[in-house]
Parts: sequence; structure tokens; C-alpha cells
Amino acid sequence: MATREWIIENTIRVLGFSGIGFVALIFLFLLKEGLPAFWEVAPQEMIGTRWYPTLGIYGLTPLILGSLLVTIGAVLIAVPLGVAVAVFLGEVAPEWVRDLLKPMIEVIAGIPSVVLGFLGIVALSQWIRVNLDAPTGLSAITGSLLLAYMALPTIISVAEDALDAVPNSYRDAALALGATKWQTIWRVVLPSAKTGILTAVMLGVGRALGETMAVMMVTGNAARIPLGLDAFFKPVRTMTATIAAEMGEVAQGSTHYHILFAVGIVLFVLTFLINALAAIAIFRQKRQSGGRLLS
Repeated sequence: MATREWIIENTIRVLGFSGIGFVALIFLFLLKEGLPAFWEVAPQEMIGTRWYPTLGIYGLTPLILGSLLVTIGAVLIAVPLGVAVAVFLGEVAPEWVRDLLKPMIEVIAGIPSVVLGFLGIVALSQWIRVNLDAPTGLSAITGSLLLAYMALPTIISVAEDALDAVPNSYRDAALALGATKWQTIWRVVLPSAKTGILTAVMLGVGRALGETMAVMMVTGNAARIPLGLDAFFKPVRTMTATIAAEMGEVAQGSTHYHILFAVGIVLFVLTFLINALAAIAIFRQKRQSGGRLLS
């Protein structure tokens, strides 16, 4: 029995460390292939505003700003809607409605991104062009709407689980003190589930920032600086779409090849920073909650 426990414990330990090791190996591979770009291209050119690889111009600023614009738009749409749906499912909806909607939300998460991208081209982009009087339907707002739709199942599921984890005694105590149902949700349940909701938001941001195929199909793929109030209604190009569109055509070992891996490094660092900030916020929230309980 002791031998079996030792084997199980060490197997779990090895598997746990292997996950960290795989991430480290991926990052090392990105560094190996991407670092030469920082010597082959001058820093002032790398932060430039133009991306023309055929002319040897590799400005990353349009790609970074395009990714951030589409991601921010998706988050602004998906987070309020996702949290609202999670509150409805967890706190308001009858049991039969919850049993009906939750499987439907999980089915949405299983739709391939290329199918959503195709629907975005033939339906959503045309609607935006006609009804919003945009110069083209293949724009940042189309990508944001599509990414928001793709991030919604993750945000709803994780946030709903966080709300469900709040003890019923919290709700009963608030109602016993005279609070209405909505006051209980807003002032008791949501603050108690803040950590889980923040995790849901970060997972949604990660899904939006890392999506490739759907974004490549509906954003127009124009490497331009998205400035001005109408930036959402003009084409943009994201980092993930650039890697997917150009990696298959570059010569291995060329400057263009290395610069695409440098784009991957930037994307990896941005994702890591978002996850790190979320982990720090969650840790502080748990520590504050623990301090209040101890006091």
C-alpha cells in the first residue's frame, strides 16, 4: 500500500512539474528562434508604424495595437454580458430554465472558430457595413463581436460556478436583515464571488487575445495604426493573424522568419503579464478575505 501511494504521489508530482516544463520549453524555443530578430532589425524599426515584410520593414506597433483594440472591444462586450447571464442563471432563473440554457452555452463553446469566422464574413460583416454605414464590414468591431461571442461561454461558466460556490448562509443572512433579492445579489453575492469572477474575466481575455482563425477572417488584415474614434470601424491586423498568415510562406532562418517568432514572444509576454496580474489580484483578494475572517 505504501509503495502504491509513493508511486501515485510521485506520478502526480512529475505530471505537475511537466506542465511547467512544457511551458518553459515553448518559451525557450520562442527565444531561440525569435531573439535573432532583435539583432537583425534595429529597435527603432521594430517599434515602427509600418509592416511591409516584402520591403524589409517590420514595425510591430500596428500588430500590437490591432490585437489590443480587438481584445479590449471583445472584453467590453463579453464581460458585462457574461457576468449578467451568470447572475441570471445562478440567482434568478428557475431550475428548468437553468437546465435548458447551460447545455446550450456549452454547445456554443464547441463551435469551431473557422465556422464562426465564415459566419462573420457572410453575415455579420455585411450587417455592420449596411446598418452602421461602415466603409467595410471586415473591421475591428466585427472581430470584437465575434471574439466576445467566443469568450462568453468561458466567462459565463466560470462566473456561474463562482456564484454557486457562495454559501447560502450569506444569502439567508442578508434576506433576514431586510435586504431585497437584488440588494443581496449586488452587495453580498457578487462581492463574495469576486475572485472567481475575476478569474472568468481573465480567461475570457486570454481566449480573445489568443484567437487566430476567426480574427484573421473578419478583421480585414490591414496592418495600420488604429487611431481615431472610428478605429473600430476600420480594418486592423492582429499578432496571431500575422503569424498564421505568413509563417507558412517565409524562408526558414530569414529575418522575416525570426521576426514572426519575435511577434510570438511579444504575444507570450502579454499573455503572461495578464495571467500574472490576475493571479496577484486573486491572491490579494484571498488574503484580504482571510484577514477579515480572522478579525
